[in-house]
Amino acid sequence: MEDKLSKEEVLHVAKLARIKISEQEIEKYQVELKKILEDVEKINSISGYDDDILICCWEDETILRDDISKEMLDPKEVLKNSPRHSGNYIEVPAVISEEV
Repeated sequence: MEDKLSKEEVLHVAKLARIKISEQEIEKYQVELKKILEDVEKINSISGYDDDILICCWEDETILRDDISKEMLDPKEVLKNSPRHSGNYIEVPAVISEEV
């Protein structure tokens, strides 16, 4: 088995990816793409792989608490504990910034 792809194979991959590559890059990618394909082939060659053998530390069941309806809080009582409010809304400082 060769240790690199043909020039035509690399150019075909470049065309599929819609990129232009130089002659130096073609030589570089002949070797690198071949290594990637070999690694993928190793993964594909694993025999007996099945989702049933995956192990996790929890069971499949998700246990949720029951929803319990209760009486709604009085908005006036809630707003008494808020330092700033506007109408029936509690004002909070902005936490989103446009700066990156």
